[in-house]
Amino acid sequence: MAALPYRNYIFDLYGTLVDIHTNEEDPAAWAALARFYSYYGARYAPDALRAAYQQEVAARTAGRAALRQDSHEAHPEIRLEEVFQALFQARGAQADPALAVHAGQFFRAMTTRYLRLYDGALEMLEMLRAKGGHLYLLSNAQRIFTAYEMQALGLDHSFEAVYLSSDWDCKKPDCRFFDLLLHQHHLDPAHSIMVGNDGLCDIAGAKQAGLATLYVHSNLSPEEPLPPADLVLPAMDMARMGAMLAGGQG
Repeated sequence: MAALPYRNYIFDLYGTLVDIHTNEEDPAAWAALARFYSYYGARYAPDALRAAYQQEVAARTAGRAALRQDSHEAHPEIRLEEVFQALFQARGAQADPALAVHAGQFFRAMTTRYLRLYDGALEMLEMLRAKGGHLYLLSNAQRIFTAYEMQALGLDHSFEAVYLSSDWDCKKPDCRFFDLLLHQHHLDPAHSIMVGNDGLCDIAGAKQAGLATLYVHSNLSPEEPLPPADLVLPAMDMARMGAMLAGGQG
């Protein structure tokens, strides 16, 4: 069996392995969430709930660097369960953390139009593992959404460690987020590669951390020129991605 060119393979999630479309502007979703809150004594008109949510998020993200903000990432540098809990408390309703998580997951389900793996993603990951690769996930994401979405997609046992930005109060491209994974798992950057679909968050951040990089342009990639990654995949193709990661060729 040919040796892999890298020991450690660090993947982004949304837009790299998972295709997702969410719509947090949907009035029906806010109406359903307002009804959910009313079940527990927190009464809101849908528009008032949406405004309160946005105000609470703005207060918690004030002063933080404004980079890309995709709705599927859902304010990755804060813990959204705390926002959903605060919305109960603002109406005098008692809500434990478990209920706040359920409220957030209900909203996520109501705003998700589709969630699916890119064709061949599981097979590509399994191929790298079978060849001796060590797989990690580093994602700008909310644990209350992403951990369960990974389970639904069969990704919950695909990685040796999963790092989600909401757990750490920082997000890509902040070098601190990359360093957490590298240091806690004693990974040598010289033998590691970051795979992602965002030239700023994934590629520029990984390069600053000393990692090799593979950029894939997917339907969720920002509109940007191809970044100066070590390997570039101009269109989503899991078979080709696997070949590039296993052989190192462009």
